[in-house]
Amino acid sequence: MKLIAIGDNVTDCYVDEGVYFPGGNAVNVAVNCKKNGAEKVGYIGVFGNDDRADYIRECLKEEGVSCDRSRKVYAPTEQPRVFLKDGDRVFGHGPRDTCQHLFAIKLTREDMELIKDYDVCHTSCFSNLEYELPQLAEICRVSFDFSERREEEYLLRTCPYLSFAFFSGSDLPEEECEKLMKHVHELGTGIVGVTRGSAGALFYDGKEVYRQGIHKAEVVDTMGAGDSFIAGFLTAYADGNGMRRSLEYAAERAALTCGVRGGFGHPHKA
Repeated sequence: MKLIAIGDNVTDCYVDEGVYFPGGNAVNVAVNCKKNGAEKVGYIGVFGNDDRADYIRECLKEEGVSCDRSRKVYAPTEQPRVFLKDGDRVFGHGPRDTCQHLFAIKLTREDMELIKDYDVCHTSCFSNLEYELPQLAEICRVSFDFSERREEEYLLRTCPYLSFAFFSGSDLPEEECEKLMKHVHELGTGIVGVTRGSAGALFYDGKEVYRQGIHKAEVVDTMGAGDSFIAGFLTAYADGNGMRRSLEYAAERAALTCGVRGGFGHPHKA
């Protein structure tokens, strides 16, 4: 399985402890796919011109994720503030006018030629890449993390071009999750999943609704657990495993991430 992630890179700032960790949905999924044994993993993003951006790149290199086609701009790295409460993460706003807020990637012909070499391209609602989805869908399978975005206009704009869609739905009852998954599938997405925290996950492939429970974990920090679940599922499914085995593997990988500080470790003094 070969995956390329396009989109956000940030430093999650743990204010109470004075440290930050590399992160962002696209970065977390890329790194975790590589940890899962993916044959080849790449990342394209917009990096700032500060020490934090340099550190994220160093961590990606250490984890075996290439980022040669990424851009560098004159702006600081996004720095969401994170507070831990009973092992769970609570976010606060960081500084504005960061590279994540100011810039979006315009994919070039050279980017598209590179992407063609991958099986799956993963991006998200945090990556400002919605207008590139039609082109991406022509050259590879597209995975998209909606987080908590479910407004109809946004679904109509994105879902026809996706092979995989992931939603966060801890606030939704099971029947609403099923309704959402079936609607997204009808709009053109192949496989739709809703992760629900301690309630596990629900997935739909157009034929059957799958229910996946959580694995027991020694919870240190839930940061990145959802991204790890996505990476686990994509890695296993793209390697030819069925839905049930892929979901079980995804739950296992998410549980392991709960025992790691930050999205995938690498603490740095703030």
